[in-house]
Amino acid sequence: MEQGASVWVVLVVALVAANLPYLSSRILLVGPRRDPKAAGWRLLELFLLALATLAIGFGLEARLGQRAPQGWEFYAAALALFVTLGFPGFVWRYLRRSRSKVREFDDEEAA
Repeated sequence: MEQGASVWVVLVVALVAANLPYLSSRILLVGPRRDPKAAGWRLLELFLLALATLAIGFGLEARLGQRAPQGWEFYAAALALFVTLGFPGFVWRYLRRSRSKVREFDDEEAA
């Protein structure tokens, strides 16, 4: 796999992984179902999936050649990018209103 394809693979993996904690109500994505799942579990899943994404990126980088050493700035930027990529899942989970709640709200106003 060439370098450009590796970058896209890591970005797609990061996009999917950053949104998984918000799309699943299972603990650590495979455990028992908790509805609603506590924010602490979602943050733990987000952190573990960020580590998994970094591991995939490091593996692809090592496969292409010598892995470059990274400073704290790289990890801070990678975490910020990962959290930003997870924003669509956050919006879907916490900020959208279901149609039934919208109807209930509209019905209360009409009365």
